Amino acid sequence: MAEVATPERRESPPSMVERMTLILDAFNGPSARLTLEDVARRTRLPRSTAHRILDQLVRQRWLAHHSFGYGLGQRALGLGGQDGGHGKIREAAAPLLHELQVTTGLVAHLAVLDGADIFYLDKLGGRLAACVPSRVGGRAPAHCTALGKAMLAWLEPEQVDALLGTAITRLTSRTIGDVRTLHQELHRVRQRRGLAFERGESFPGIACVAAAIRGAEGPVAGISLVGDIRAPLENVAPLVVTAAREASQVLFPGAASARRAGMGRARRAGQARSAPEATWSAETMNRLLAVDGRGDWM
Repeated sequence: MAEVATPERRESPPSMVERMTLILDAFNGPSARLTLEDVARRTRLPRSTAHRILDQLVRQRWLAHHSFGYGLGQRALGLGGQDGGHGKIREAAAPLLHELQVTTGLVAHLAVLDGADIFYLDKLGGRLAACVPSRVGGRAPAHCTALGKAMLAWLEPEQVDALLGTAITRLTSRTIGDVRTLHQELHRVRQRRGLAFERGESFPGIACVAAAIRGAEGPVAGISLVGDIRAPLENVAPLVVTAAREASQVLFPGAASARRAGMGRARRAGQARSAPEATWSAETMNRLLAVDGRGDWM
């Protein structure tokens, strides 16, 4: 008597490595965007299991979680000898950094977010370069640098918490030492149209102003100028914003219109976040930049 063939029942892979591999394989390209339901359907993993592993992959930066779903993160995009787009970012920003440095005489930086840190892609110095303790390929905590705050400001609060955790360390007496205060500072950065400042938060005697290079999905890098803590950074802040905006336009030609459309929808819902203005008058700068009694940027 012939045996009746029964449908083979697919079981979940027993190991965590196999399950993670299944999920990463579900993303068939660097621009792929999947929801939790998409991932569960493609991998045939239980929804709760898929969600738990997705959270772990986001924390380890193999995946990124956006408002419209999940996409490949920095680590996944860096596989196979690629650099996660860093070369393109450096190429787009190089002439702008050079112009900033020559125009102001200050030290110009280009950096990206890498977990709780910023990762320096470029540094143009002049005579002040040796006085600024940064280097290409080096890192610094994102929460106490203008570059880091400029990029963190355009993430959702939950993303900031996931990147930094609940405990952040003080490097100097001026460093923000708790997450709640950091969120307040990031709110002020958004109120200043994306301008971030730090004075002595990372290293004593050094001040910095920065703005983020942004695509339709959020910040991808940041540009900054660094000088002595007494430097009048409000005078060069418009130049930094302009350079970041121009780099954004080179890297993401359609992102500005996409952001404007998104802002229009958010404004109608009462949730709009401000974006950099096209021009920066003296009156505008005075409104955006407020100094408290200690001389720290608020």
